[in-house]
Amino acid sequence: MEKIAVSWHDVEGQCHSIIRDMHIDVWRPDYVIGITRGGLVPANLISQYLACPMRTLHVSLRDGGECESRPDMVEDAVTGRRILIVDDINDSGATIDWIRRDWQLLEPDAVWDTIWHQNLRLAVLIQNEGSECSMSPDYIGQRIDKRLDPRWISFPWEKWWY
Repeated sequence: MEKIAVSWHDVEGQCHSIIRDMHIDVWRPDYVIGITRGGLVPANLISQYLACPMRTLHVSLRDGGECESRPDMVEDAVTGRRILIVDDINDSGATIDWIRRDWQLLEPDAVWDTIWHQNLRLAVLIQNEGSECSMSPDYIGQRIDKRLDPRWISFPWEKWWY
């Protein structure tokens, strides 16, 4: 499969774009969540820049389907802590949709329509405009449309040993 290589420079620029947009919104997270594996590096970069803690959430639909529920994070969101969830790409939307469904099952009485996009926000380095996701990220580093260009996006932390 043909690939588009994303450079470290691109990643840094995408993270800066996300941070700039948060500053414009006058919104700052209490902590950042990095989605394993692809979201860990950008979440770390963003959390370092903002000098706020980073946590991880294991959602691996492609690599074996193992996902973890984190009631502690859900409780934080429901009680008003500001949380930024970060991933490298919103490609199909499956990861974001899994998190949304899981968190709503863990806390079904919460007013999620108020919580999502208020104190709980999503950021991705790359947003596929062809994504079937039930909700779009709040902060986007770059937009692509894989319906027009279906090449695989290759980040610098993937296959870096070549």
